[in-house]
Amino acid sequence: MRMIFVNLPVKDLPASKAFFSALGFTFNADYTNDDGACMVIEENIFAMLLTQARFRDFINGEIGDGAKATEVITCLSADSRAEVDETLAKALAAGGKPWKPIMEHGPMYGCSFQDLDGHVWEVMHMPG
Repeated sequence: MRMIFVNLPVKDLPASKAFFSALGFTFNADYTNDDGACMVIEENIFAMLLTQARFRDFINGEIGDGAKATEVITCLSADSRAEVDETLAKALAAGGKPWKPIMEHGPMYGCSFQDLDGHVWEVMHMPG
């Protein structure tokens, strides 16, 4: 079984935890401390929200500024168009910023937003 851990630098860990909690995500307490938080996206999918000081321990060079450049787009699936719209509404209400307009490509329907640090997230419904 493989797992995936997306590592993201954050400027304010408590604020980032509150933002993603407002979107309905939970955190694994065993892997959460003052330097980072393990956000549970799905059973084998996690985002490690790391303070910038802790993130520097893992990289060479400088931390990119998500407000100035897009370093990655993290796309999550949704079970319905309504879930896409609800997630976007929660993100914006929690302090996120809209990124691109609602996307409709054939049967696919999605949204995008930036979190508090400018990281881009998409939520996409792709009917089976």
